[in-house]
Amino acid sequence: MPKPRNANRPQKGSSIKVEPIRDLEAIARIKALLADKPRDLCLFTFGINTAYRAGEILSLKVGQVEHLQPGDRLEIKQSKTRKYRAITVNRAVVGAINAWINHYPDAEADAPLFPSRKTNKALTVAAVHKLIKQWCREAGLKGNYGSHTMRKTWGYHQRVQMDQPIPLLMAAFGHSTQAQTLEYLCIQEEEIQDLYGLEL
Repeated sequence: MPKPRNANRPQKGSSIKVEPIRDLEAIARIKALLADKPRDLCLFTFGINTAYRAGEILSLKVGQVEHLQPGDRLEIKQSKTRKYRAITVNRAVVGAINAWINHYPDAEADAPLFPSRKTNKALTVAAVHKLIKQWCREAGLKGNYGSHTMRKTWGYHQRVQMDQPIPLLMAAFGHSTQAQTLEYLCIQEEEIQDLYGLEL
């Protein structure tokens, strides 16, 4: 007899959109929760400071990052286009990488930067998805979060805190339209609402 369908599960072909972490204090709370977990803190810090997808981050080897200094360029092959995309790493990323590598039991050049504790192979995107949900829940966040949350958080704060132009973020994410970028960052409605704050 087949199992009854979970009423909370989305219909086939539909998806549940994950959100960015909008609150800077929530980001600080998550970092505090991960303070004694250098691998997880490095993963989270790396993810919210770059526009890379989780799968791209998980493809990294220790040898690709152990020499990095703030301001250095890092190139990772994109999982969708198979083209390389470069970023400039900041102090937060370099500091988190160094702290993790100092604790890494087998930090050989060809070892995955983010290994599973069970298999020593690279973490899977599904595992990262669960971790992000757990961290956000423990930080008291309400909403839907997952592996794309890290990437979206970077873009959201680039737009909202740093006022970076949408075309620039569109290029960073590899999107085809500005509307796609706004929707991806979950800020389209907020920006439209802001239009009505102007008094002429």
